[in-house]
Amino acid sequence: MTDTPGPDPAHLEALFNQAPCGYLVTDDVGRITAVNDTFVSWTGHSRSHLLGSTLQSLMPVGDQILYSTHCIPQLGITGAVSEIAVEIIGADGQRRAALLSASRSPASGEEPAAVRVVIFSAHERRMFEKELVAALRAAEESEARRAEAEKELHRLALHDALTGLPNRAGLKVRLDQLSVGGAAGTRRLAVLFIDLDHFKAVNDSLGHAAGDELLISVAQRLTSLAAGTNTVARLSGDEFVVVGAFAGPTEATALAAGLLEVLRTPMQIEGLEIVSSASIGVAVAEDDGESLEDLIRRADIAMYRAKELGRGRWELHEPAETDPTVDRLRALGELRRGIREGALRVHYQPQIDLRTGRTRGVEALVRWQHPARGLLPPSEFITMAEESGLVRPLGAWVLGETLKQADNWRRQGRPSSALEFAVNLSARQLNDPELVPMVEAGLGLRGLDPALLLLEITETALMADPTAALASLTALKNLGVGLAVDDFGTGYSSLTYLKKFPIDELKIDRSFINGLGSDSGDSAIVGSCVDLAHAVGIRAVAEGVETSGQVNMLKAMGCDLAQGYHFARPLPAGLLKEWLDANGGG
Repeated sequence: MTDTPGPDPAHLEALFNQAPCGYLVTDDVGRITAVNDTFVSWTGHSRSHLLGSTLQSLMPVGDQILYSTHCIPQLGITGAVSEIAVEIIGADGQRRAALLSASRSPASGEEPAAVRVVIFSAHERRMFEKELVAALRAAEESEARRAEAEKELHRLALHDALTGLPNRAGLKVRLDQLSVGGAAGTRRLAVLFIDLDHFKAVNDSLGHAAGDELLISVAQRLTSLAAGTNTVARLSGDEFVVVGAFAGPTEATALAAGLLEVLRTPMQIEGLEIVSSASIGVAVAEDDGESLEDLIRRADIAMYRAKELGRGRWELHEPAETDPTVDRLRALGELRRGIREGALRVHYQPQIDLRTGRTRGVEALVRWQHPARGLLPPSEFITMAEESGLVRPLGAWVLGETLKQADNWRRQGRPSSALEFAVNLSARQLNDPELVPMVEAGLGLRGLDPALLLLEITETALMADPTAALASLTALKNLGVGLAVDDFGTGYSSLTYLKKFPIDELKIDRSFINGLGSDSGDSAIVGSCVDLAHAVGIRAVAEGVETSGQVNMLKAMGCDLAQGYHFARPLPAGLLKEWLDANGGG
């Protein structure tokens, strides 16, 4: 085992000389035996002059007496003196204020007693103390600011920045310790879910600043009526909730009715009088096991029902009610699986040339072979597919399947190979940049004449964004395919737009065909639509034709084509072939 090396003498000497204060060593009578560079520099005396002289000799007479009669005796008795105010006379004769501290080490063996003296410049000491105090104060202020910043961040994390109300996280924190079923004896927790009616119209017409002002006013009104034992929170946008313990549904719905009245009082927003209204859903807990999130979800469902029933009202959610959101998600999952696993079917409905009685073409209509509900028509799932985005893969499958069927008939050399195949496009598909390449690729894969494909777009889809629609239709028309406007008469398109769009057919909506012969207004509309189509040089097609009387009227009006149950229902490809053979179209 080796000995631990001691301190390096050269290092100790450097520390002694470079100390930030004057450092001297004297004997018991004050004779200087060692002095550091700092003291030499501060006083201007040479080291040779200082060594051997007494410390007292560097002081004025009064301080000499103080040091000799007070400090030296105290060092002998207690071994230390602390911060004695003295003056040190420098080589230039100037007096320098100083603070003197000293400690005495008694003699030991051959080592004589020694007094170690530390001298601070009083000015530097005061500066040091000021800096130290300032540093401490800054540290305290920084800590206070940090604590305040943490407190503010915590507050912001739990509160809505605009209204100051608790947000969803803040609401949960407030109610975490509250049992849902029996928090207050026989009282039960309830949630009122409040959604403003037509809030988007305020934002769009007056701007977001006005919308924010409206939200702040609403928050204040809700708080003024519902605060106290209840908690008012803003979840997002124009959605607020009131959560509290109630005696039962009657008390909770009474508060909802009161909130509706308060919100109906006119508000002054940017100098305009605005009357707001809201739809409120109410959900009351049935047992201790129901979570706050479950209650909010149920209240949300009831709120949407209030919207559907006319807005400006409240609705109470019954626990036994089915959840349309859950049902919709389940149905979407089933549809997605159906597309993937081949549960879709395409049926074809013939289109008849009213002048010749021959079949001119067929419209492809998708069906869903649901595992539990059987064969479903498009009305059962197309809207859901549109809203979820599933309509794109669904539409692509229908187009591909239709082109495949057209190719099969062409290869069989049947007369039906010359039929025109109509396929519906959704609004989402029309705005899809991949639509044109998909159609082009599908036609190329089957080697089909593009003129045999007719793509149908609803009038409402065209009028949603006429400029974008025109670009998409022009690109499709350049492929050589035909284009039709479906459900005409429901989208308020003008003659100007009809002339702009490169369309080949105008399909009159079935709602007008139903009234032919019984409703003079419908008859006039259908006649006008036929005339309008011919005026712009396109074909007029009637949908939903079910009687021979309707057929005769359409012929008299000069309508070109018709389809409907009077001729044939939508049929699978095999049955359509039989129908075509039997009716001279195959």
